[in-house]
Amino acid sequence: MKIDDMKFSRRMFLASAAAGAGMLAIRPGSAFAANQTVQFADIGVGDPNGDWSAFTAATKNKVSVLSIGNGPSAVLNQLIAGGGRETYDVINIVGGMQKPLVENGLILPIDVARLKNWQGNQYLADYFKPGSKGFDFIGYDGKIYGVPTVLQGDSFAYLPEKTGGALDSYAALFDPKFRGYVAIEDNYTSAGQKTALYLKAAGLADIKDPADMTPEEIKTVVDFLISKKKDGQFRVVWSSFEQAVNLLVNQEVYVMDCWEPMVFAASAKGTNVVYAKPKEGYLLWAMVAYLVSGDHAPERIDAAYELLDYLLSPEYGAAITGLRGYMTNPKAPEYAATSGKFDADAAKRIADIDAGVKKKFESGGTWQARWPTNIEVYEEEWQRFKAS
Repeated sequence: MKIDDMKFSRRMFLASAAAGAGMLAIRPGSAFAANQTVQFADIGVGDPNGDWSAFTAATKNKVSVLSIGNGPSAVLNQLIAGGGRETYDVINIVGGMQKPLVENGLILPIDVARLKNWQGNQYLADYFKPGSKGFDFIGYDGKIYGVPTVLQGDSFAYLPEKTGGALDSYAALFDPKFRGYVAIEDNYTSAGQKTALYLKAAGLADIKDPADMTPEEIKTVVDFLISKKKDGQFRVVWSSFEQAVNLLVNQEVYVMDCWEPMVFAASAKGTNVVYAKPKEGYLLWAMVAYLVSGDHAPERIDAAYELLDYLLSPEYGAAITGLRGYMTNPKAPEYAATSGKFDADAAKRIADIDAGVKKKFESGGTWQARWPTNIEVYEEEWQRFKAS
């Protein structure tokens, strides 16, 4: 989930809003239309390996998957200046982006009454209720703007044969014992926030909220990371999925700030790698699908709603859990076990992944910051870390 380095100030975002067209009104009673192709912009994890056949069979509509970056600045630039409002019907990115998207008129509020799979979804009720940190990942100003498609909690990976046993704290990323054999992500919303979580829990810094730091707190975190970088703690600051997996497989690092799917990928190549259960808690997040505002025909909006509903289905959820290692739908494990579309081993793996991610949310931690109050300071300070 790499954050784009592009400098794109909030003032520029607000100024761009005037250039955007007004939001298209939703027709609550409108009938769904067939023979539409939904333009689905995804960061690379929401595509069930090109198999949208169940959606097409049920709705007579098709899905065209388009690639979109995940960095906040890159997403806004693509929608404002890159033609995304005219091209995309739905964007599927890590959530928490509602403030700039809404302020620039780039997304539509979600009418959840049109989503039958929203109703009775216990994960939505438990983790995204109004007033919770999770709601901030899908809502803005009391309205729902995003449909959560996957849930996950991130920590770090380690090679137990190299570390001498189990690790249960982010302190391992900064332990001199592993100097030169640690890697962190080039991302202030992951590596930076995990560092803040560690410093706060260890009493090494006075940080009120690791997910929304003050300029002084951000500087404290970056100063700490720079000191570790200068000491040679980090072998590399990684920036791609493949690079991170290779670092583990080749045993170039023993401890790495990363995403759990990288552990699955490295394990599939025969590497004994473990994803840690940190005592400080997890970095919690969710993929969220947004309905793009633009001059779209009503039939396209209708088809987009059908896709949003499919993204909340047990069928789609089971497929994505099995492919990506994320928790998706509370009924996905049952679907995998009873639908006949998964063998017993695959169904068990889906159930185990679901149970594992659920434990992460029960353990708690901090929700990933996607648009913190002082985002410009975050970007400036992270550039200072990278340049050090």
